[in-house]
Amino acid sequence: MIEFSGKTALITGAGSGIGKATAELFHQLGAKVLLADINASAAAEAAKVLDPTGKTASAFGYDAADRASADNTVAACIEAFGGLDYLVAAAGIYRKQSIAEMTDEQWREMMGVNLDGIFYITRAAIPHFSEGGAIVNLASIAANFGGRLTRGHYGASKGGVMAYTRGLAKELAPKVRVNCLNPGIVETPMADDPADLLSPEVLEMVPLKRPAQPSEMASIIAFLCSDAASYITAEAVIASGGFYIG
Repeated sequence: MIEFSGKTALITGAGSGIGKATAELFHQLGAKVLLADINASAAAEAAKVLDPTGKTASAFGYDAADRASADNTVAACIEAFGGLDYLVAAAGIYRKQSIAEMTDEQWREMMGVNLDGIFYITRAAIPHFSEGGAIVNLASIAANFGGRLTRGHYGASKGGVMAYTRGLAKELAPKVRVNCLNPGIVETPMADDPADLLSPEVLEMVPLKRPAQPSEMASIIAFLCSDAASYITAEAVIASGGFYIG
């Protein structure tokens, strides 16, 4: 039911994890994709696998916390493919730091990447969207419950993403739909301590008893961008395997 032929998608954080899986799926569904990531070589390798010619998949080095980088990334997408239909803002960081011992620099790093980055890339993209375009911002179920112990700044940043998504949806309607995805535990390299995140004790709290795979999140993102979700905007879609219910 989902078909993206003739469409262009800009996907941040596309060098690994959910962003990479989303780029792979969108390309498989017919879209041209620009893969943006701070790890430019990883993004370039992923794009090369999708299309060695570069005609339907290309990569760009992107720093989410830098306004100029966001502007340049959107410009690169327009130059490469001539337009923009979908933006998936999946770049983010996940750090283990207690609030009591947190430095100003650690707080600002989290907000700079996870929240400022969403603002910069969406603002840069707004003038270029086609009619019927869609944005999906990556938040987290931490936006709903505040984050786990020693990750309060992560929860705060993702709560900001959820609120920002709803405000942006109001501004861009009806031309562009804007939603966010709030995943639970996903098996990606984003976490600074994967063993802690994927520990048996944590997974025992997930009714499905396993972490999500990036491809499972990518399929939800594709749905939210597709015409099948044409009446969905300003929503925060929780996909946590039941973890959210506690």
